[in-house]
Amino acid sequence: MLIACHALVAKNPHPDEQQIREAIGGNLCRCTGYQQIVDAVKHATSPDAKEGAHHG
Repeated sequence: MLIACHALVAKNPHPDEQQIREAIGGNLCRCTGYQQIVDAVKHATSPDAKEGAHHG
């Protein structure tokens, strides 16, 4: 998942939800619809996100 998302963001720094889902579509996971992963990528690549900023 991380490698697929990294490759996506390297090509497209601000992907939309459909592009994220397509990028991770080849990975099989038992989580519920990948929504948290999609949300994390959208959050990390949003124009408001600061490079290198960590929250938590």
